[in-house]
Amino acid sequence: MKGKGKQICMFSLSALILIFFDQWTKHLAVTHLKGNPAFVIIEGVFELFYSENRGAAFSILQGKQGFLFLITLAVLVFTVYALIKMPVSRRFLPLTVCLNMLASGAIGNMVDRVSNGYVVDFLYFSLIDFPIFNVADIYVTTSAAAFLLLMLWFYKEEELEIFSPGKKEAEEKP
Repeated sequence: MKGKGKQICMFSLSALILIFFDQWTKHLAVTHLKGNPAFVIIEGVFELFYSENRGAAFSILQGKQGFLFLITLAVLVFTVYALIKMPVSRRFLPLTVCLNMLASGAIGNMVDRVSNGYVVDFLYFSLIDFPIFNVADIYVTTSAAAFLLLMLWFYKEEELEIFSPGKKEAEEKP
């Protein structure tokens, strides 16, 4: 398998692994934390605390499951579009990793929303009273921050023109 097919296959495989890890950690949270007091890892700093989030990040958009589903769908459409348009080259590997983490996080939380009606959160930095989050949230936030940094300082404007509507996919380069 070469080129675009290999890229899509590796993207899909790694996304499945990331989604599995997210779902596995949420399962552990449900099994071991639900109905129990917080499990303190570092006193006054970090703990595992079971929470059910019926909104998005930081509990915004509470009860707007349909809207959140549409946002997730839009993220996935964007990811597929970008993956198809993106050349298969080492230069675009960081962007591919960002897209993979973004899609995996979005799918991981969507699985929870569809199956439970809420997202399981369990990681809590009590030192700064940061909102409780999960592994999928880490994927989304890290990939969004990395994506922003890549767009600002790594990729040139000409390299990103391939994502413009009407532009053909760039030729593959080793």
